[in-house]
Amino acid sequence: MHLIEILLPVTQSSDVRREVESLGKLFTDKFGGLTAFVRSPGEGMWADKGAVERDDVVVLEVMTQELDREWWREVRIGLQDRLNQKEIIVRAHVIDKL
Repeated sequence: MHLIEILLPVTQSSDVRREVESLGKLFTDKFGGLTAFVRSPGEGMWADKGAVERDDVVVLEVMTQELDREWWREVRIGLQDRLNQKEIIVRAHVIDKL
């Protein structure tokens, strides 16, 4: 079993809210569900050319039996394009469902 996490940056526009709703439908149809942590955004920090950049992020989680890397790559690239982001993190963890 795999846990997929998507870290979406929160912007001033409603683009992220629309993406969460759209992804919620897609992931529920394809994987049977989605968990979205949107009420208390996390704070992301990273170094970029000597400066510390920051933004707020919401986290989406999906569990799936099989990991289709190419499908998830396409999801990531589509999000980056639609949200005008240089990089969006999509990561997978192998998990044991207890």
